[in-house]
Amino acid sequence: MKPGLKVVGIVVALLVVVAIAVPFMVNVNNFRGQIESNLSSALGRPVSVGNLSLSIFSGSVKADQLSIADDPKFSSAPFIQAKSLQVGVELLPLIFSKKLNVTDLLIDRPEINLLRNRDGVWNFSSLGNQQGQAAKAAEKTSSAPANVTVAKLDLTDGSITLGSTTGKRKPIVYDKLKVAVRNFSFTHAFPVIVSAGLPGGGSLKIDGTAGPIDSGDASLTPVRAKVTLKKLDLSQSALVDPELGIAGSADFDGTLTSDGRVAKAAGTLRATSLKLVPKGSPAGVPVQFVFAVDHNLQTEAGKVLQGDVAIGKALAKITGTYDMHGETTSIHTRLNGQAMAVDDLEAVLPALGVVLPTGSRLKGGTIAIELESTGPLDKTVSTGWVRMNNTALAGFNLGSKLSAISALTGKQTGNDTTLENLSSDVRYAPEGTRLDKINLLIPSLGTVTGAGTISSSNELDFKLVANLAGAGAGLTKIAGAGSGGIPIKIGGTTANPTFAPDMKGLVGDKVKGLVNGGKSLGGLGGLLGKKKP
Repeated sequence: MKPGLKVVGIVVALLVVVAIAVPFMVNVNNFRGQIESNLSSALGRPVSVGNLSLSIFSGSVKADQLSIADDPKFSSAPFIQAKSLQVGVELLPLIFSKKLNVTDLLIDRPEINLLRNRDGVWNFSSLGNQQGQAAKAAEKTSSAPANVTVAKLDLTDGSITLGSTTGKRKPIVYDKLKVAVRNFSFTHAFPVIVSAGLPGGGSLKIDGTAGPIDSGDASLTPVRAKVTLKKLDLSQSALVDPELGIAGSADFDGTLTSDGRVAKAAGTLRATSLKLVPKGSPAGVPVQFVFAVDHNLQTEAGKVLQGDVAIGKALAKITGTYDMHGETTSIHTRLNGQAMAVDDLEAVLPALGVVLPTGSRLKGGTIAIELESTGPLDKTVSTGWVRMNNTALAGFNLGSKLSAISALTGKQTGNDTTLENLSSDVRYAPEGTRLDKINLLIPSLGTVTGAGTISSSNELDFKLVANLAGAGAGLTKIAGAGSGGIPIKIGGTTANPTFAPDMKGLVGDKVKGLVNGGKSLGGLGGLLGKKKP
């Protein structure tokens, strides 16, 4: 064997011997108290680690478990539990000076529990808070967190559970959590990348910077990041209360910028199979929402600066304010849409719980709407108006429902009912919808006015007056209805409406005279579709 190869062999052998012997020479468990103290001081909470072992090859100290306590105001259970903690160290100072210099941290399979109380405060807000009791105790023996730096901090194969101290909603679990932080410091901004799996099979990615850490409230730490969500299941997300009935799948691309006081979020959310009310059904077309909000991190309230809702080429705008303080979000917003194509909107009506007569659909024309919404999301009241022009209710023969009345006009509506103009005031509330000042022009019949309600179970209760067109106008007077038109009562449901003459709607004394005296009963009886006596 050549001398050079012998030397290399001897060196390798010595390194192997050293690698095997050093872990026995250095009892790294002696550093457990120091590691726990440093971490407790940095986080402001008690931290415990398990049995320590030294690996020369990887240059790290490994603990077989990690536990970080929660804020006692939230829970007695751990804030973070992990299968293991691997601490990268500088070997030479450790071996020869028994000095522990940390270079990186790797937390394997952490389970993180995030809790929010009814005032909107999170349990991670007090992390690193030097006013905490744990930090005060740690300050006696260790340096302040401001001096703590870690070149590399990674969390792998973890999970995050989002819950509430009120227990009002079921906790949401995000798995496949990975966090990569470089050059971590409490006093400087540092890059961070977060990825996680979402309930229902979606994914989350956050790529940006954070810091410096706010020493009083970690949730107020400045952040600049790009946020990407894929296949977010809205019914299982932390964004909405499941009791609201909102469901569907959404993709989101946007940005989040926070200076520690105001968070600015902006981006585009595209939802498919969207459902907005408990009794609704999935929309047949995608809905796109382009928005920008300013959110006050301390008051948990914000302003919607931009809210463009696009369904096909139809566009509506939302502006206003919201307040997330407390258990339920409250809003005060305005929705405005002008000259929106009915054909674009028709497929999204089921998502709003709008049920048309069986076998029918809206076709053609435009719709304009303005609604002001106020109150908690689960009890929101919306008021405003709606207008439609040159639209047809295809597949619905109104003439057959009002055969006696339409016969007076000499016209037939056919299988489609044309709505030349429709306007109405609207009030929507959890108990149902009320329409007032209805003004509807149906060319084949005439003008219909009145008011009525649609219950939360889609039951109809409308009292309308039909002023017939053409020859029917004169016959209306002969029948005794005068210039006021023919009263009509609409009942049944939105899926199967019923139409009947409203006898009580006719002028009281005049109708009684006609019925009792029988002078004009024949004309009135034919008008109302009844047989002559």
